[in-house]
Amino acid sequence: MDPIDDVLAARSVEDSGYVSVEARGAWGVSFRSPHTTYVMMIRSGRCWWQPGSHAEPELIAPGNCFLVRAGAEFALADEPGRPLVSCESLLASQPGSPVRHGTEGPVTGIVSARLAFDTGAAEPLLRVLPPVLRLDLDDSIGDALRSTFRLLELERTLSGFGSGFITSRLADAPFVYALRTHVSFAENSHGWLSALSDPRLAPAPRDLHADLAHPWTVEELARRAGMSRAAFAAAFRQKTGDSPINYLTYWRMHRAKALLRDTESSLRQIALAIGYDTDAAFGRAFRRHESIAPGAWRRRWRASAGDSGETAE
Repeated sequence: MDPIDDVLAARSVEDSGYVSVEARGAWGVSFRSPHTTYVMMIRSGRCWWQPGSHAEPELIAPGNCFLVRAGAEFALADEPGRPLVSCESLLASQPGSPVRHGTEGPVTGIVSARLAFDTGAAEPLLRVLPPVLRLDLDDSIGDALRSTFRLLELERTLSGFGSGFITSRLADAPFVYALRTHVSFAENSHGWLSALSDPRLAPAPRDLHADLAHPWTVEELARRAGMSRAAFAAAFRQKTGDSPINYLTYWRMHRAKALLRDTESSLRQIALAIGYDTDAAFGRAFRRHESIAPGAWRRRWRASAGDSGETAE
């Protein structure tokens, strides 16, 4: 268990999947979705990439890969300045895959894993990722990404029973590979992603996420990292911008919101699951962090989701 596991476990998966685009001749596609994150690879041909309205377009070749955060805006086209069609409208007009766009001419093949994130569930990740990541793939992760996209394409052609389930699970893999590539360059990552890229610090957050209910102390986390308490606390703050205890509280509250949102667990059960002895102690910590009581947060979320069901608290 690590922070990535926590985010993936809490996210919405209904709209996750795979799409293949075959663009011909004169074409342009814009990408922007408030809840969809893309991991995209240029499989064949060439195109121009423009990451935002004010950036200079860049010519990209097969094998280039991008991670595009939910809400970010970018465009691909055969030439700069082409009229753009939104990706969402293309997908709506051509259910299934591949999606074909453009007129006769040279073909650019684009493959993409699409992941639908609930904004609240994905907040820990979205706040530490830049809008668009251009990924420099090493041989091992590049091979893994290409192999996963081949499996996704094979599953598209097979279309047997359980195909949606397999596709949604396979679509997670390119996202994790992209994150691994990002955090492998420590100077590019920040926040808790930066801690995962540090061999000294990484064991501590992994152990912590594996058992949030454990009564963690800075001393014990430092021992897991093989460091003194002072050295660990200083290195952790330098990497993440936060103290180990604040980090623990943040992720406990993240797990609590997932349990409030997605389960019928009582406040007492949630408190014990994330490391608080009583629901009163959990309630105080939750109010300090969220400025609202956990029961009221659950009712507000369910009202916004159109669920009027009552839950024991």
